[in-house]
Amino acid sequence: QVQLVESGGGLVQAGGSLRLSCAASGTIFSINDMAWYRQAPGKQRDLVATITSVGSTNYASSVKGRFTISRDSAKKTVYLQMNSLKPEDTAVYYCHAIIRRFAIGADWPYWGQGTQVTVSS
Repeated sequence: QVQLVESGGGLVQAGGSLRLSCAASGTIFSINDMAWYRQAPGKQRDLVATITSVGSTNYASSVKGRFTISRDSAKKTVYLQMNSLKPEDTAVYYCHAIIRRFAIGADWPYWGQGTQVTVSS
């Protein structure tokens, strides 16, 4: 089995910072793209940021310049540094990863359970 476990969410005032972490565990041969998504109440789940296995990154326009995605391949962990937080960043943040469990096999998508981020005004 594979698990993605997020941590680092919480309550912060507008203008503050949080750092989310997501660690993958289980039988893993390789991890390809990793990403963070978020879902606000009553809204669809939206892509926040992605990072490839070689470190190329991409961001939603709403977070560009404020959020930074990074990864530690040795630790099988992806991070999301969130600065200058705004009330509209309030959402449940989900980790996503494309993982190959065995050398001979397919890549599969996995999701974390989500971590709540609340930004007060």
